[in-house]
Amino acid sequence: MTQLRRKQGSNEALGGLNRRGLNVKGRTARSRSRNGRIGGTRALQRVFGVLAVTGVCLAATPPASAAPTHAAPTHAAPTHAAPTHVANSSGSAGGPDFGLAATSECVFGGDVIKSTPWSLQRILLDQLWGQAKGEGVKVAVIDTGVDDSNKQLRGAVDGGKSYVGGSATDDLEGHGTRVAGIIAARPLKGTGFVGIAPEAEILSYRYTGGEEKQGNSGTMSQAISAAVAAGAKIINISSDTANKEDNAGLRSAVKSAVDAGALIIAAAGNDGADGKSANTYPASYPGVLAVAASDRNDERAFFSQSGDFVDVAAPGVGMVSTVPQGGQCTADGTSFAAPYVAGVAALLKEKNPDWTAAQIATRIEETAQRPGRGPNRFIGWGVVDPVAALSDDSTPGTSPEPDPPVAAGAGGVVPMAVTMGESEAERERRVAIYVLGTGLVLALVVAGSGVAVRDWRSRRAAESGRAATSYGAGRGR
Repeated sequence: MTQLRRKQGSNEALGGLNRRGLNVKGRTARSRSRNGRIGGTRALQRVFGVLAVTGVCLAATPPASAAPTHAAPTHAAPTHAAPTHVANSSGSAGGPDFGLAATSECVFGGDVIKSTPWSLQRILLDQLWGQAKGEGVKVAVIDTGVDDSNKQLRGAVDGGKSYVGGSATDDLEGHGTRVAGIIAARPLKGTGFVGIAPEAEILSYRYTGGEEKQGNSGTMSQAISAAVAAGAKIINISSDTANKEDNAGLRSAVKSAVDAGALIIAAAGNDGADGKSANTYPASYPGVLAVAASDRNDERAFFSQSGDFVDVAAPGVGMVSTVPQGGQCTADGTSFAAPYVAGVAALLKEKNPDWTAAQIATRIEETAQRPGRGPNRFIGWGVVDPVAALSDDSTPGTSPEPDPPVAAGAGGVVPMAVTMGESEAERERRVAIYVLGTGLVLALVVAGSGVAVRDWRSRRAAESGRAATSYGAGRGR
């Protein structure tokens, strides 16, 4: 039975923090009175103990939604042609198992999602499909296989091969089936989800995810070559090499495919929560269209890998798609941003069959929505705009050009430069600081109150003692 693994936080470290934070035995505070020692000191110890646990937990716990890929070990140096292990780009912690980080519990063969996903709500689908639906365009999905038993993929898969045993239409992990659905899922009554290019043909090349065998850069290279030989003009790869390592064999296969006229679209990877730039492969190879993930605000998803190699971004958060045996689920990752762009590329290829791969990529990049005139390392040339890409009837060049500058007072609107905004991880750190500051203030207030109560009790006891002495002396007289 296929299971989807979900990343779980470690409780072991938290337990240790709890023990250290609450262990105040033997630590007593000196008091000026016997009555205040129990009230003020014990309350102060409890407050600081709870504050310590809360602060350390907030500072140490990673964002709940961050699920970066954990790369499998690499057995060869990147300068050799030996196979390199690969990791999926679905925001998961599955290593070679391709476990998916889903936003909800996922059951293969389950129900469909009735509503229209946000990633499709941002598109005027009637206007888009009035120009093309991907008919006759072959899109190769190099992944874990594509299960065509799902009703929305029946008739969509038209060939392929498995390099890890079984059939190309077997998908034990569900990763490839999701990728294919975003590209070319057919309409189905009862659900608002459908593929970007619902009449495109899928070629399934199962390079990894076998029952007893996992793939590597060697099987991926073979799959790329086979896809080109089968006539695929668009190739989607939602994986990257482990530890971001280059590989000579994979580089050669990609170059041959690019030289043959194929457009390779690859996921940028999910190790970008730290905000640091780094190249991933095959996304960083020349001629490959590297896709980052964007959120509902058209900003970089916090997990999406950033770097100068990023060409464009596409929705990659809460992505609804098909799963094996039927039904749909949601998941996050650049794995599901790449096929969104591949679907747009299929539409452009149908509308403009004579365009080269470079021209299709250029059109996607130049019509993307971006905050500045040119690209940046977070979302490249911007978030893909399918309708804009299909509506522009001009002939693109072979490389994108920045938008022309608009002079102040020229009669047009001068675009204002905007920032990318804080990421979810940065927002959580800011909230943690606020919580710690508030907790410290409360601790000081409680501590001060304890001292005040202690002094008040001391004064009250002293006054009671003096009153009793005076009363006794009066009766004695």
